Amino acid sequence: MEGFGVHYVIIGCGNVGMELARRWTEAGHRVTGTTTTEGRVAELRGVCSDVAVLRGSDREAVEKAVSGADAVVLTVSPRISRSFDAESRIAEYADTLTASAATAAAAHPRVVFTSSISVYGAGRGELVDETTPPTDDDDASPRNFVSGEEAVLAAPRGAVVRIPDVHGHPRDIDYPARVRMAHEMLGGSVPFSAESLLYRIDYRDAAAALDFVVAQGLTGVYNAIPDETVPPTNAEAFGAICAAEGLPPLNFRGEIKTPVMPVSSAKLRAAGFTFTH
Repeated sequence: MEGFGVHYVIIGCGNVGMELARRWTEAGHRVTGTTTTEGRVAELRGVCSDVAVLRGSDREAVEKAVSGADAVVLTVSPRISRSFDAESRIAEYADTLTASAATAAAAHPRVVFTSSISVYGAGRGELVDETTPPTDDDDASPRNFVSGEEAVLAAPRGAVVRIPDVHGHPRDIDYPARVRMAHEMLGGSVPFSAESLLYRIDYRDAAAALDFVVAQGLTGVYNAIPDETVPPTNAEAFGAICAAEGLPPLNFRGEIKTPVMPVSSAKLRAAGFTFTH
């Protein structure tokens, strides 16, 4: 397309993907955004040059969308409604994460995959960084994030950006609302671990980290986890919210584990990235 020097494809335009598209479009790049929902096409057209309705696991559709692109970024997210219990997560995570990553990596040599700190499980040692081995937990979340990473890292110029819980977007459900929803819809039971540290990243920093990895031509694995301070545990943070809301404490089932010790993003910061939100 004339007038555009660089063409990027973003597969999965949720809050992070939309913010990344906005950054790139404002910088003068051509951006193709994808969604699985026809009803979101008009929304995506507000920040993307082109829009494709597809599932990330659709090989033919993905190949068509990424043809001629300079880089492909995966910001796909499993549907929350199908992530509350271990059985539901199996098919949802496999299709959304593993299949999408394998399809993109087979279709293009430069893929950046947005992964999760759940790949570390509870973590090992005194500090978690990119050298920490992935967990062997059998839950669908870490298993499929790890599988997606492996597919992308096998590509010639694959990169993985591991992020924690994303927050800050005006459309996000805030934490008190999440707690109320857990009590109203799930009987106060959640799949996370009580001892895990509640690391969070603002959606703008998540998009900026992906932009940075692409722009700098980085490959391999990078943590994008605000690490200036060690956050409270899930039990501490959500316990305080429950008390403030006059609700009973949550029941943490411990199915999805994330690190219980500090996590470092020194590798990404050493490359020149700065968290600003």
